[in-house]
Amino acid sequence: MGSQVNPCITFNGNARQAMEFYREVFGGELDLGTAADFGSPDSPNADKVMHSRLDTPAGYTLMAWDYPDDRSGHPPYRPGNNVAVFIDGDDRELRDYFEKLSAGGTVTLPLEEQVWGDEAGSLIDQFGISWMFNITAQKR
Repeated sequence: MGSQVNPCITFNGNARQAMEFYREVFGGELDLGTAADFGSPDSPNADKVMHSRLDTPAGYTLMAWDYPDDRSGHPPYRPGNNVAVFIDGDDRELRDYFEKLSAGGTVTLPLEEQVWGDEAGSLIDQFGISWMFNITAQKR
């Protein structure tokens, strides 16, 4: 598989509606899951989108999620700071990229195994850019 770099847009509770709209605009396959779908049915964010991915016929990939009510470790939601660079793949180098990007920045979610079985983490680099990582479980 290698790895991919994709934009990931943060929404304030309307990620489902936005991604369904983008699917109408661009076409393609939409994969969408809530916090409840990923094992947190009792969370105050249970009905919010935790992950969505639109793969279009033109080869674009657009990702999105809803900002959680629990904002610990996250800067406040503000339109304008709601896009992150999402790196996904099975390359061993991704862990190295995570460490290097975090130098001088802030890790908002340590890179560790998540409920869906992959390693994931997020950070804000020294320039204020948000990065999200997902390392698939196949090549650890």
